[in-house]
Amino acid sequence: MGQKPLFLKACAREPVERTPVWLMRQAGRYLPEYLKVRKEAGSFLNLCKTPALATEVTMQPIRRFGLDVAIMFSDILVVPEAMGMKLDFLEGEGPVFADPLKESSDLKRLKQPNVEKKLGYVYNAIEEMRAALPANVPLIGFAGSPWTLATYMIEGGTTKKFTKIKTAIYKDPVFLHGVLNALTDTVIDYLNGQIDHGAQAIQVFDTWGGILSPKNYQEFSLKYMAKIVKNLKKTGPDGAQVPVILFSKGCGNYSEEIAASGCDVVSLDWTADVKKIRRKLGKKVAFQGNLDPAVLYAPEAVIRKEVKKTLKLFGPEPGHIFNLGHGMEPDMDPENVQVLVDIIREESTRSIAKQ
Repeated sequence: MGQKPLFLKACAREPVERTPVWLMRQAGRYLPEYLKVRKEAGSFLNLCKTPALATEVTMQPIRRFGLDVAIMFSDILVVPEAMGMKLDFLEGEGPVFADPLKESSDLKRLKQPNVEKKLGYVYNAIEEMRAALPANVPLIGFAGSPWTLATYMIEGGTTKKFTKIKTAIYKDPVFLHGVLNALTDTVIDYLNGQIDHGAQAIQVFDTWGGILSPKNYQEFSLKYMAKIVKNLKKTGPDGAQVPVILFSKGCGNYSEEIAASGCDVVSLDWTADVKKIRRKLGKKVAFQGNLDPAVLYAPEAVIRKEVKKTLKLFGPEPGHIFNLGHGMEPDMDPENVQVLVDIIREESTRSIAKQ
């Protein structure tokens, strides 16, 4: 058994010699090598469903930047597709469900899939990724939160207004809870399968939790994520602990409630009051985040200033994973990512050494 990776130490709030770093959407369209593989795949879904290509894309940022963690390359919407919904990715439009869910009678269209059969390509990719990764670089598996998945399934794709799903909250909550319950059961099965096949940590992406009122966030998002956390396997096939990260974008105000779900790591975006949250919860959970991704458009001096500020906010207590407050954008410069990673390593090593 080798030394425990930095990322897993940080998740467990154990002391580290420097702050581990990975970036949401680290494998993606800002990398020229990704664009080459994406072209070879022919379509985004084909890229997700071809284990060798998904593995190659997962490995690209690890090779280029030497990041401390890999996250499997896939998409959150493979879950509703496995449940029977027809999914397309249209150029310039993003994901589209041509026949979105509208009312309770549509619930019969949602199947509880055999995840090994329907999502076996993900599990095959996880096994290939684990074989390709260095022993000190853990692999994160993931899924979308039931609320976030439901927004796409009811809206029919990407939206800025969320009119249809918000209407369901007030007009037909029984229907909406039916969708969320079905999704929760599938996500639990799917993530437990990821753990069985080698995922060493799990992240739940609640991208759209922040559009909800406090009461509705509790009822339609957090309640279902808490059920997922409760029902996930705590250890992998090797007996190692499998930490769970919850990321609810725009939900820093609910950090105490998120931590109470039983998750190991609360991932924060750049709008969160880190100092306040760290003071309240620092002994209970680890934290991930929370640099504003737009900092990557700035010159090196500004990147260094913002990294130092972020490290100072999270403070000397163990239990911080450096990440962006959301994902990489397609027009970001890979050279600035290398600058960011180098600065995080330099500054966090210096900061921890002073303790």
